[in-house]
Amino acid sequence: MNTYFITGATGVLGSAIVRELLLNTSDKLILLIRAENNEHALKRMELLFAFLEIKLPEVKSRVEFVRGDTELENFGVDLKSYTALGSMVTHIIHSAASVRMNSPLAVARSASVSATENILKFANLCQENKVLKKIEVVSTVGVGGKWKGALPERWIHESRVFHNTYEQSKAEAELILEEYLIKGFPITVHRPSMIVGHSKTGHILHFQIFYHLIEFLSGRRTGGFLPDLSSRRVDLIPADYVSQAIMWSSKTHQSVGKILHLCSGPEFSAPLEKIKALVEKKFCERGLVIPKSFTLPISWFSKATQLMMQFSLAHQKRKLAVLPIFLEYLLEEQDFSNTNTVNLLNTQGIVLPDPQNFLEPVINYYLDDTTTY
Repeated sequence: MNTYFITGATGVLGSAIVRELLLNTSDKLILLIRAENNEHALKRMELLFAFLEIKLPEVKSRVEFVRGDTELENFGVDLKSYTALGSMVTHIIHSAASVRMNSPLAVARSASVSATENILKFANLCQENKVLKKIEVVSTVGVGGKWKGALPERWIHESRVFHNTYEQSKAEAELILEEYLIKGFPITVHRPSMIVGHSKTGHILHFQIFYHLIEFLSGRRTGGFLPDLSSRRVDLIPADYVSQAIMWSSKTHQSVGKILHLCSGPEFSAPLEKIKALVEKKFCERGLVIPKSFTLPISWFSKATQLMMQFSLAHQKRKLAVLPIFLEYLLEEQDFSNTNTVNLLNTQGIVLPDPQNFLEPVINYYLDDTTTY
């Protein structure tokens, strides 16, 4: 039996990975849970399994948690327990991440670079104990920064400008991973784009970036004023596609050394105008009032946003704070090559879903949540 060590299990992608492994394998899972104490960790576990609709007692023999933090040496775990883990873990899936785009660089590096270094130190212990089989690390297509043209499915060594500290720290972490790959560690790097809910049900543990974009496109956060979205697209990918790819990759050495672009790619990235139209339709179906939209050039809209920030209440400012991040991405075309990844996964029956098929359930699930009313 394999033993998986999973970070980020209580996150959007990590929870989807846990589901895939529990439903489709008989492997044991050890989840690294960041928590104030064991009681808090158990509570987080219970919330995770309630979302997964899996009763924790039914999988008790296969799942355990370790309270710790990837940013701490030895994950903050006592040496005896850490050493014991290193003698039994066969597979590592590192999906823990901070998705804050504008953290100070030192904070972003701690979440990405330091965490990756600690994961690789642990992998080295497992390797020394001759139990390690595979390492899966979740990065992001954002490591390309302001890359011109379609980002290639390979290690990136070229100098480039980044939009934010999140992208930069993830890119720096990849360089460390490549060093360990050269040393002989069985590593695969996964670069997802913007992750959304399950392609069929829309289920997702937390509402993240795309769901802020939904509210933005509805006009409810800007009084109906929106930038010109014509010709602008966004690359979205459902959590189940990403988790299936990672689970498959963890079972084979065929993917060692590869960079998998888990994204829709140039062919299937979704036009923002179409998403906006669908958002308006779905909001209206539920009787939600959306303001009449007024289109402004992006440069004008950026200035209008700054004015809105100055005169908004505190809770409104928090919601508007994500707009500058969206606007920076809207100012340029971003594409991510995925041909090699799609062809490889197709041979395993993992087929890239079309946004035209998954956007509706994703938005429906969001609107079914009472917090949106």
